[in-house]
Amino acid sequence: MALVLHAGNTNKNAFKALIAAEYSGVGVKLAPNFEMGVSNKTPEFLKMNPIGKVPVLETPEGPIFESNAIARYVTRSRADNPLYGSTSIDYAHVEQWIDFASMEIDANIAKWLYPRLGFTVYLPPAEEAAIASLKRALGALSIHLASNTYLVGHSVTLADIILTCNLYLGFSRILTKSFTSEYPHVERYFWTMVNQPNFKKILGEVKQAETVPPVASKKPAAQPKETKPKAKAEPKKEAKKEVEKQPAKADAAEEEEAPKPKPKNPLDLLPPSKMVLDDWKRLYSNTKTNFREVAIKGFWDMYDPEGYSLWFCDYKYNEENTVSFVTMNKVGGFLQRMDLARKYAFGKMLVIGAEPPFKVKGLWLFRGQQIPQFVLDECYDMELYEWKKVDITDEAQKERASQMIEDCEPFEGEPLLDAKCFK
Repeated sequence: MALVLHAGNTNKNAFKALIAAEYSGVGVKLAPNFEMGVSNKTPEFLKMNPIGKVPVLETPEGPIFESNAIARYVTRSRADNPLYGSTSIDYAHVEQWIDFASMEIDANIAKWLYPRLGFTVYLPPAEEAAIASLKRALGALSIHLASNTYLVGHSVTLADIILTCNLYLGFSRILTKSFTSEYPHVERYFWTMVNQPNFKKILGEVKQAETVPPVASKKPAAQPKETKPKAKAEPKKEAKKEVEKQPAKADAAEEEEAPKPKPKNPLDLLPPSKMVLDDWKRLYSNTKTNFREVAIKGFWDMYDPEGYSLWFCDYKYNEENTVSFVTMNKVGGFLQRMDLARKYAFGKMLVIGAEPPFKVKGLWLFRGQQIPQFVLDECYDMELYEWKKVDITDEAQKERASQMIEDCEPFEGEPLLDAKCFK
């Protein structure tokens, strides 16, 4: 009989077993009409997994839960399966990379993504730690993939399947191109894997996330409390009117799931600007030579001081920047959290100095005459910097801004350790 996998058809953990089954020639089918939150709460399901988590694989020998264990079972259902390599050391390396994919990649993507979706409590320091750990893991992975097409040996193994499924959640939900471009070998590996026929059959067309999800708002949860006094104050209303009021009492979960229509961003209501931000970003990205003559001149030709404003920022606590990679990770995390402003901003961040403590400075272009309020509200890093509006009538300030866009080295008499762009 075919093995039955109890999970939704978009569950990345279920994809592991389904892709392994395609490579192994093992029959695995999804349970029909599975509904998360309903099917996994039934007595029948809880007999298979008492804590109600998915996926669960139903086999003639009994149920199996935990996605990696399920993928291993499916793989071992075929004798001498090449998905486990051909030697004892291959087997050990496959298991090594499975653990890495779970503990270093999947865990840190989840710690970054799930709080933003409202599944767990959002704590900015915890997010910053998760991003730093994820970058460390992706950096190590990129080094390995620089000289290897696959994780183990010269063909797809179970380690590749599990790692790719874990990366799939990140690439499709939170790892934007600006983030993954720092790890070109990981990018090459991921897109190579998801376009393999057995992967593509299960995953379909994969698209990379364009923005980092904003932190889920907690405000709607308070709305049902405001409707209760009205219900108690009018207990003698006609039954018909009470029925009409019931929709207003929809539970908090339903209200949180339906935040539409979204209010317009106040910046969208500003008068049109002659400066088209995307035109500048394209000019910046495409200028490879004569940057000062082409891009910098082009910027000042485009710049609209009525529709946009320029801001210098200086990190307040430079004395803490004693380790170069930690300082660069700090800047990278800040840029990731600024993704919510991508439509309205452009920025350059510089890490300066030959020896610690390193200085962190930046230049930002924002729509409007002030730093957008939603950026101040949502991005906690903003308060870690001193912000000063650029006076473009002051030639010294204008030249300093030009230098920062250009990544001049040395900058302000000190060597430029690193420069990162937000565009």
